[in-house]
Amino acid sequence: MAGKKKIHLLGFIQHGVNSHATGMWRHPKDKINWDWSRPPYWQHMAQTMERGMFDAMFIADELAPYNNYEQSSDACVKYAVQCPTHEPSTIVPIITTATKHLGVGLTLSTAFEHPYSMVRRLSSLDHLSSGRIAWNIVSSYSKSEWDAYGAEMTNRSDRYERMEEYMDLCCQLWDSWEPDAIIADKETGIFADPSKVHEVNFKGKYFSSKGRSFCYHSPQGRPVFWQAGSSARGRDFAAKHAEAIFAVHPTVDRMKQYSDDLNQRLSNKFNRKPGSVKLIYGLQCIVGESESHAQEKYEQIRSCIPLEGALAWISGHFGPDFSKYDLDEYVQNIEIPGIQGLFESIIYAKGGDPITVKEAALYYAMGMGMPVVVGTPTDVADKIEYYTDEGGADGFMLVASYTPGCFEEFVDLVVPELQRRGRFRTSYAGTTLRENLLQY
Repeated sequence: MAGKKKIHLLGFIQHGVNSHATGMWRHPKDKINWDWSRPPYWQHMAQTMERGMFDAMFIADELAPYNNYEQSSDACVKYAVQCPTHEPSTIVPIITTATKHLGVGLTLSTAFEHPYSMVRRLSSLDHLSSGRIAWNIVSSYSKSEWDAYGAEMTNRSDRYERMEEYMDLCCQLWDSWEPDAIIADKETGIFADPSKVHEVNFKGKYFSSKGRSFCYHSPQGRPVFWQAGSSARGRDFAAKHAEAIFAVHPTVDRMKQYSDDLNQRLSNKFNRKPGSVKLIYGLQCIVGESESHAQEKYEQIRSCIPLEGALAWISGHFGPDFSKYDLDEYVQNIEIPGIQGLFESIIYAKGGDPITVKEAALYYAMGMGMPVVVGTPTDVADKIEYYTDEGGADGFMLVASYTPGCFEEFVDLVVPELQRRGRFRTSYAGTTLRENLLQY
């Protein structure tokens, strides 16, 4: 397999009782002898991923329970639809003190926090982790988040304009400390050279800031920038800023179309080398000792999904109140103001054939519209190679089902098969997340 592309792997979770497969808290293998609100659970999850040579644990987030379904968040609370969820950055020191190489990707919204405090938080975490932090840059999309913060929801185009300004100020603050600004001369008493710690004087349409960053130059300088742009405007933002992009596409053809489009934008619009930004696609893997065993596990996972909870989730992600639609109505006929790229994962779930509201809800609740690979370790490795070679993927974000078992099984069964084929690392390249992400 010499010359074949090696892949990157990340574990996709939330800091909560349930991640992206609705109802998994009911699964008989979920969190056996583990308490998700205590450090040992997260340390074990991180150590499992590091044992499997993952690039990072990637922590998704939502700022408030979805409230679109029946104009209430009751269903999300009732069925644990990404609720309760704790603040993601709080577990970073817990994860990184239990590991040496594993990175942590944090989803942090630009909607309700000033860039100055965002820079301070991420720089602090990059120091504490010895340079293993990534920032998934998002602007809050769901009505519930804006309601919770008592703010009027802005339109999509304004949010991207605001995010561009946000990033400009963040980068100026990160760059305000030159790498060699600290002298620490005990004889003279001079700790840092003020001429190398620049004051930022920023006045924009949305933000103002006058001051130096309170945190000195961290091991990575800036965190790794991660983005999940799906719309045309979102893809431009991702192609301009990101070092890695996360996307959800249900078929290899959709992956290939996205890969080609992003590489064109990188080259033609932003003068970045095609392939210089890692394209990481969502994937859910259910591994069994045999095909029949894997299929039994798949059916057991599906049986845990509550239909009402699934409807509440797609209502929260996509905008409409799906309680108002007939379960047999086709989702292709419904106008969607929410996350366009993820809605496309439903539209193309059956190759473009019509899909009903009920089918869409249950499909999405399985793993956020990601393709699901069910089979033996050999079957799963075959599919991963196929998506890599034919879909243009650089790696995969593995969505959780029951935890920590789903990651333990993947690490114990699939990773050795990928390594045997020469498609996956057997050691880390460096100590920072950026070094490992750029390893191949």
